Amino acid sequence: MFNITTRWLYISTIFTFSYPLFFWPPKGNCTCTFVSCPYICYAFDAPQFYSVMADLKSLEHPTLKVPYEVLNKKFRAGQKTVDREVSHVQISISELEKSLFRTPVQVDQICSLIGATVEKLQTMKRKVEEAISDELEAAQNCKRRVEHLKLGAVGIIPTTDSSITYSLWKKTRVERYLVEHLLRAGHYNTAQKMVEQNPELAELTNLDIFLVARNVELTLAQQQTQAALAWIHDHKSKLRKIKSTLEFHLRQQEFVELIRSDRRMDAVRHARKYLTSMDDVPLEELQHALALLAFPSDTQLSPYKEMLDMSRWVALTEEFRQDYFRLYQLAPLSVLAVALQAGLSAMKTPQCYRPVDQRNAECPVCQEPLNKLAERLPHAHCSQSRLICRLSGLPLNEHNLPMMLPNGRVYGEQALRNMAMSNNGMVTCPRTKEVFAIKDAEKVYVM
Repeated sequence: MFNITTRWLYISTIFTFSYPLFFWPPKGNCTCTFVSCPYICYAFDAPQFYSVMADLKSLEHPTLKVPYEVLNKKFRAGQKTVDREVSHVQISISELEKSLFRTPVQVDQICSLIGATVEKLQTMKRKVEEAISDELEAAQNCKRRVEHLKLGAVGIIPTTDSSITYSLWKKTRVERYLVEHLLRAGHYNTAQKMVEQNPELAELTNLDIFLVARNVELTLAQQQTQAALAWIHDHKSKLRKIKSTLEFHLRQQEFVELIRSDRRMDAVRHARKYLTSMDDVPLEELQHALALLAFPSDTQLSPYKEMLDMSRWVALTEEFRQDYFRLYQLAPLSVLAVALQAGLSAMKTPQCYRPVDQRNAECPVCQEPLNKLAERLPHAHCSQSRLICRLSGLPLNEHNLPMMLPNGRVYGEQALRNMAMSNNGMVTCPRTKEVFAIKDAEKVYVM
């Protein structure tokens, strides 16, 4: 009989040579090549390697988690299919054995039972092959993503080829983040166009997963609940684990729509069938829903007015989207948003919110679009301040003394002297465009 464990082990062999390459730390002065070595054995800067690995672990969790959840789902579905078909075959064989021990033996009945058993065995074989094919496809998707992340882990090796590969990998990574962010924001058409321009992104993003969510969201926008309820039925056990209330709110909205159309007896029957039979129902919301039977559809009394508001369909769409993220263990924010907020917070200072004409043109946070995004983020924690020359970008210290021009602007001594050497002892202030002699610049002492 077909063994479920062997089926899983067969799929697991795909990862045998992939995961060690990704998760093992580098070793000593190994001279082997990437293909032949079962570990990342290059001799390079270990702190840099661990820094990159920390980056991958913190930002790339959804990249591997989502295909793993898909694989897990397909494996469980395949297991149920195999168990069901095995049960059918066992029942057929049991009936055949009983017929063989009967006297007299009826040849026609035996032939019929043998034919039915063979047919069920063929059906089981076909469904098992389909299940294994689906699981292998999901496993291959996991493997492709591991290979992609592996390029990022070993791309820091200081060679010409690896530098080019790492640059291309970083470009693909940004495009992945953009596609995922667009999908989360509901801009499906834009995300699909980006994937069409770079087909590699189709295997590295969760486009298929979000397109399923798109179909449910479209039906909710059309004020229909059938697709959402069908999706809930397919994921009932996991939604119960995360304590989702989406099904209750969908049934509640169906109840409200019956009230709106003045079909109150149908609403009562609907409530008896669905609302009162659910487990862990929010009691207060259930009471408000049932009390709606006593109010007209144009009531202005709260909270019944809000329950009859058409904006509840938008709230249902948002609740479905959040449950969808939780089901696949996705964070509420996209990776792009998290990385952008972390970067802005690391560079944000109180000086970024001065008047526009006094901001630093080289500071990303001082730019208007990013300035608004960083408005609610915390400021960077700087235990020690450093003065930076606006011209050269070098720190102002004892080797590069700060020099003040007659207009009050301060720049580094090295930058001013380099400018003066090429302009006959004259320097030009880059902000006011005024020209001064280098001898008119004065040293500034910072206490």
